Amino acid sequence: MDGGNQSTVISEFILLGLSYPQDIQIFFFVIFFLVYVAAVVGNLLIVISVIFNNHLHSPMYFLLENLSFFDLCLSSVATPKVIADFLRKRKTISLWGCMVQMYFMHFFGGGEMSLLIAIAIDSYVAICKPLYYQTNMNCRMLIGFLVLSWAVGFIHTTSQMVFTVGLPFCGPNVVDSIFCDLPLVIKLACTDTYVLELLVIADSGLLSLVCFNLLVISYIIMFVTLWQHSSRASSKAVSTLSAHITVVTLFFGPTIFIYAFPFNSYSVDNFLSVFYSIITPFLNPIIYTLRNQEMKAAIKRLNSQQIGSCVFS
Repeated sequence: MDGGNQSTVISEFILLGLSYPQDIQIFFFVIFFLVYVAAVVGNLLIVISVIFNNHLHSPMYFLLENLSFFDLCLSSVATPKVIADFLRKRKTISLWGCMVQMYFMHFFGGGEMSLLIAIAIDSYVAICKPLYYQTNMNCRMLIGFLVLSWAVGFIHTTSQMVFTVGLPFCGPNVVDSIFCDLPLVIKLACTDTYVLELLVIADSGLLSLVCFNLLVISYIIMFVTLWQHSSRASSKAVSTLSAHITVVTLFFGPTIFIYAFPFNSYSVDNFLSVFYSIITPFLNPIIYTLRNQEMKAAIKRLNSQQIGSCVFS
């Protein structure tokens, strides 16, 4: 690509997105809007419930609260523009708008990856080392997990974007996605990006694959430990672990396929992008509330308090 015309510098990208006739675009607008609103409301409910309910002031719910916050931010980076684009004939985004979108997608994605590992550690200590739980999972440890998540998100995205923002873009400017996807954008640069593409695969794809495998191994160990202790507490722990594993699979699955095993299929890439950025933040609150009696009870108490305050105000 070095031989391209570098005198013309593009200032915007065209997002092909889900390019369908106008009536289908309206249908997608309604569906995406409802899913996004549900994701925002669901994650906000979890955050507010944990903050204002003393019964949920425990290490696990502290981590779930921050996971919901990351989900809320992750879904809000690109989804509002995706929804608005369904009403536009020309779907464009500025060069720097694209860079900002990619930066924060990887920032919150990397942070959420770290939080899922922290949740697995919390579950491991609670199940395999219960006598040391209060000692190990103290306030200092939880703050450390949270700071580490933000730090990992920052390092993860900065290590890729620091090389991306300086790329020259002077040729094609069409991105085959509903939002700016890093592997697709760097391929449009008017220079050789082979090394940068390998960096993205190593940073995002292989890192996700390794973390996912470590999480699977840790959950297998926990299930084996629970299998050896059949009790009511164990059945409750199995239910909690099942929710964690579902969330881990939903988060890491699309990420691994997008970056470690990239598809050439436009439709598959778009499906995985939608699933990762919109569907997963929507499903996570549903999974945790439907499978967690304490969380459901806290949300019901919160709703009853709001209704009571409205009645007496």
